[in-house]
Amino acid sequence: MKKIGVIFSLGLSVMLLASCGKIGDSTSTGNSAAKSSSSGYQTTGQNSDSEYEGVVKNGKYLTSKARGVGVTQNSDNLLNLKSFESGLTQLSKNQFSTDSYIFQEGQILSSTTVEKWLERKSKSNSSGLNPVDNGQTDANKRNPMYVQQIEEQDYMKQKNGKLTLSGITIGIGMNSKDYYEKEKYGATFTTTISKEKMIQEGQAAAAKVLSRLRNTEGVSDNIPILIGMYQQASNDSLVGGSFYAYTVSKNGSSISSWKDVNVKSYVFPSTSSSSVPNDNDETSFESFKKQIQNFFPNLAGVTAQGQYENKSLKGLHVNITTQFYSETEITSFTQFIAQSAKTYLPSGIPIDITVKGSDGTVQSFLARKAKDSSYYTHVFSSY
Repeated sequence: MKKIGVIFSLGLSVMLLASCGKIGDSTSTGNSAAKSSSSGYQTTGQNSDSEYEGVVKNGKYLTSKARGVGVTQNSDNLLNLKSFESGLTQLSKNQFSTDSYIFQEGQILSSTTVEKWLERKSKSNSSGLNPVDNGQTDANKRNPMYVQQIEEQDYMKQKNGKLTLSGITIGIGMNSKDYYEKEKYGATFTTTISKEKMIQEGQAAAAKVLSRLRNTEGVSDNIPILIGMYQQASNDSLVGGSFYAYTVSKNGSSISSWKDVNVKSYVFPSTSSSSVPNDNDETSFESFKKQIQNFFPNLAGVTAQGQYENKSLKGLHVNITTQFYSETEITSFTQFIAQSAKTYLPSGIPIDITVKGSDGTVQSFLARKAKDSSYYTHVFSSY
């Protein structure tokens, strides 16, 4: 049985805090920042209608009790954790409006609880969501680890100067590939899990998680609970996984139906095994790539990650690696990227472009919102 580990990631917390306004600013738009003298809670304020306010307690951001807990066997691809957290928040926005709800990191499920749930079921752990260890080491006979990670998000409302739990989102990450060792520190083997089996095991795990949550102190029957199902990308994937289904339980502990989520991430340039759904997007990116590669000879790579919903491109993250050392070169290159991106990359979607040195240092950053035509640019310099 694989050990359960805790992978600490500040991805979601940083994303939420970066989008929020000044703490305690009662003039912020949307949900105004507020403080309860009896509870010591504050909200971060809101400077974007599309993002949640966060919760601050005694001047510190309230972190999750079980942030980033996952089975260590599939922790090699950190993109899974990032896309899992951000995708879960996007699912929540459809159910819990950013205008009406305040985001709070999960406070109901402790790390100990989640660790036990992610373990195999055994005589000493009846709450394990993964199947018992049958002692087999052959890929065709071994019971795989199906459930990889669980994330909780709480959604609050302000009532009479206090924050009240008004919604819960649970993300359940499922493995499509199970990695294991036949002996400690030995070679790594892989069991491929069919999509049908993954969905079946995921629905069974979701039913148990929902029932357990409803029986947890502080979770009433009338609190809506959204459960999102996520398919982990393989360890060698250049993009994270994606959510494939969700359900909303408005009351009770039974799941009546599931809704499909047709969202998936792709790599640019596309590969033979993972081609993007729209050839025009690929052509646009290749034209952009060729243009900026001709500008400077010292480019190590130009790649991108695109997210598609129902085969329509919804956003693009572009990564450019250079071997520049001169700040003037970086500045000139960044200006040229902004012009080329405006000309060649698809319009009407949010795009961000990160320029890094060969040592991983971020040299400049460009971004454009979906409704904008021009790019914001920033070159990281030193004094």
